[in-house]
Amino acid sequence: MSDQDFAEHVTERSGDPEFAALVERAKTLSEESQGSTRPLSVYMALKSIANEERIDISQYFKGLELESNLRNIEKRNNILLPELLEDSKANLKKGLDIQGGISVTFEVDPVALAEVPASQRNEKLTDAINIIERRVNSYGVSEPIVRPVGDNRIEVQIAGVNTKDNPDIIETIQAPAKLEFREVHPSANPLTDPTPTGYVEMQEVDDNGEREIVRRYYVKRLPALSGKYVKDAFPRTNQVGGLEVILQFDDEGAKLFADVTERLGAITQRGEQTRSGEVGLLAIVLDGHLQSAPRVSERIAGGSAQITGNYTQREAVNLANTLNNPLELPLEVVEMYEVGPSMAKDSIDSGVKASIIGITAVSAFMIAYFMIGGVIALVSVVFNVIIVLGVLASFGATLTLPGIAGIVLTVGMAVDANILIFERIREELRAGKSLKSAVEGGFDKVFSTIFDANVTTLLVSFVMYGLGTGPVKGFGLTLAIGVITTMFCALIISRVLLELLFTTGAVKSFKTLSVFDASNIDFMKFRKPAFIASWCLVAVGCVVLAMKWDGIWGIDFTGGDEVILSFNERLDEGQIRDALAAAEIGEVNPLYQAQLGGGEELLRIQTGFEMGEPAVDALVKAYPQAGYQMLGKNEIGPSVGAEIQKNALLSIALALGLILLYIAFRFEIGYGIGAVVATIHDILLTVGVFVLVPGHQFTAPMVAAILLIVGYSLNDTIVVFDRIREELTLRPTSKLREVINIAMNAVITRSLLTSITTLLASVSLMVFGKGVINDIAFTFTIGIITGTFSSIFIASPVFYFYHKGDRRSVESSHDIVPEYDWQVSTKVASSGTSKED
Repeated sequence: MSDQDFAEHVTERSGDPEFAALVERAKTLSEESQGSTRPLSVYMALKSIANEERIDISQYFKGLELESNLRNIEKRNNILLPELLEDSKANLKKGLDIQGGISVTFEVDPVALAEVPASQRNEKLTDAINIIERRVNSYGVSEPIVRPVGDNRIEVQIAGVNTKDNPDIIETIQAPAKLEFREVHPSANPLTDPTPTGYVEMQEVDDNGEREIVRRYYVKRLPALSGKYVKDAFPRTNQVGGLEVILQFDDEGAKLFADVTERLGAITQRGEQTRSGEVGLLAIVLDGHLQSAPRVSERIAGGSAQITGNYTQREAVNLANTLNNPLELPLEVVEMYEVGPSMAKDSIDSGVKASIIGITAVSAFMIAYFMIGGVIALVSVVFNVIIVLGVLASFGATLTLPGIAGIVLTVGMAVDANILIFERIREELRAGKSLKSAVEGGFDKVFSTIFDANVTTLLVSFVMYGLGTGPVKGFGLTLAIGVITTMFCALIISRVLLELLFTTGAVKSFKTLSVFDASNIDFMKFRKPAFIASWCLVAVGCVVLAMKWDGIWGIDFTGGDEVILSFNERLDEGQIRDALAAAEIGEVNPLYQAQLGGGEELLRIQTGFEMGEPAVDALVKAYPQAGYQMLGKNEIGPSVGAEIQKNALLSIALALGLILLYIAFRFEIGYGIGAVVATIHDILLTVGVFVLVPGHQFTAPMVAAILLIVGYSLNDTIVVFDRIREELTLRPTSKLREVINIAMNAVITRSLLTSITTLLASVSLMVFGKGVINDIAFTFTIGIITGTFSSIFIASPVFYFYHKGDRRSVESSHDIVPEYDWQVSTKVASSGTSKED
């Protein structure tokens, strides 16, 4: 969003000529400030003018009402203007990997760092990184990059935010949030009495918009209670409509707070009894500034307290956030830059081209195979994507590469759901039903399959969103929205369109190709060799993974070198990557950066450890006319920190546990074990194949690719299991082996069609995409193949092995009751057990 866009938006929304003149003044002030050390955006210039001249901006926006008791003009403006700024931005923002953002480097105060034992410095720096990441995420910023630089610096990259419009974000990120509760001297008055020993003078300022009230106190230097005992902090509206921040102490803090308040309460009561003027006050001090000094009249044993003040909603939320994530080490800003997207322009352009090719190929295949059904499926998918993007925009979400990966899976699930529906309709037609009855029967029979497949994926997305951070959280949100919209579009929109065409007579038949029909394969015959061969390949992959362990992780996971270069000729990032790839430098991330407010543009190249200087030499040799000169070199830490890795693994583990429970509830425990084993198999086999192919390294977006495979594998497995469950009910006298074979032959067409359509998209991205797009597509292509394979040769055999080939074991642990009990009794009586090899 440009300054011009903001100016035009707020002027049009207000419609007041006086406000339009104020905006013009702000534009002039912004232009005059460019080139200075603190350039102003139109937004900040407007805010500066309004606050300095005490102009209440809300008077120009009659439809926006603020709290009636909020009379401070500056605070009213500070609430209204950010809303206007947010309203002027596009609802669906782009992430760092697509559009770039700002880069801020903090340095730990050397004096404070020197006081920390050497053995604890890395731990303290890691704690600071995790805290900063949580603080940045509280702003709604999706997937920021937070990583160590050198021994005492932390780099933060943020998309969709700029410091010209949000200067307070830097202050909030670096605020220590050192909270202390100190006793106030019961009788000494700073206006009349000298400073008592052990006390320091502090003042509390209350600005109600009309006049400033200053209260002075003598406050103890040493705190009675520190903020480390605060378990939780959150804003709340008090009884008079104002805002306060509630503090919840842990058990030890609650006891200490009760002791302090009991002592102060006794002072208050003694003062009232003797009329000596003594009052028990408890000063609440945050980062060395007095917030309030409430009077304590009795012991407070509830384990909670509140910080009161004339807070705005934003101030109260920010204060609660910083109290929940206190920094032990003070930070100073040493650099602020505007950085380009982490995905090179050629990668983005090639990704767009590859996506168009893939979508075209999928569309052509669907229409060629399903004819009118294919057209309906594509219309349903288009509706699905539009709804997903609309919901994401309503949330003000940031669209990043993992988020796009979630949309890819959404499209895959949407196509899969329509293929399931069409195959069921064809079965009904082959059974001799009319077109109308076939549509009704097809949708009725496929409902449970689509429901169970999507609910299991929804469980995965909820866990990822709840526990995940960074790319895991972004993927989880997009996937959750996609699951819900897929069910709606497949079961409602597709059905309405089909029934509309058939009932109006516009279409009199449902014709499709029949390339994969009428299979009669004994899948269970090959279960043992396929199972053994597959797990042998997994074992080989695990061995190679262990052997290559130190070399397979990219810069996102390990960190590396970062060199900063000046140049005379600006080359495209793709040219830089090609030159360094030819020199066998390994993984590289070229980024362009410029000082905020203007200045010389520089090139940053991130490489593996000890590859920074060789990369510079290779670049100078390849493009001597560019005039590259190295200005500096840093050692950077990983952008995918230990916490993100831990949460990603925890999310997958918990998701698999929930899937096991859900499938055990909806199906039976044997199905759940089969699904979980198949999903683990797909993850391990994909990773194994990935590391077996030379030239591939794990990067941050690969987390999203692995999560894609989890979703796809589950979706495919549930389809097979649902058909097995159905066939067990329809064939009460058939052996378990026969039922599994019949079920897998019934769904093999659907599995092949889904795999073909999904492969058309992923192979297009793999062939025509570049950089990280190519890596994700390569990984997902492996996952599609392993997911289809595992549904047939891993999940079903595990289910079969679990029940030892005996269908009675399945029936005894679930609600699959034979339709005719006498048939099963007769069969069992005549043949004994149905247990097989």
